[in-house]
Amino acid sequence: MTADLDKLTTEELRRQAFDKAQAAHDVGFFWDLAKHLRASRALAGEDGSSGGITGSLTELVDLGRELMGKDLGDDEPLVRARFLDYLRA
Repeated sequence: MTADLDKLTTEELRRQAFDKAQAAHDVGFFWDLAKHLRASRALAGEDGSSGGITGSLTELVDLGRELMGKDLGDDEPLVRARFLDYLRA
């Protein structure tokens, strides 16, 4: 089973990990994943001023895209490893 997981694409791993977490009602998995994505780090750096709202909305959209496996960029190896760890647990 472990070798089979290594052969899957990151998107296939994401689907399986999300299905497992959803079935287990494991909100912690999604929260942990979101905390480590680039857009989440950018949101954490916002100063909370009203001028930053547009940037924050854009980063929220980016976070949603990253959670759905789009535009992972440099975060892909980290996210892939997180999916593999979760599926193997």
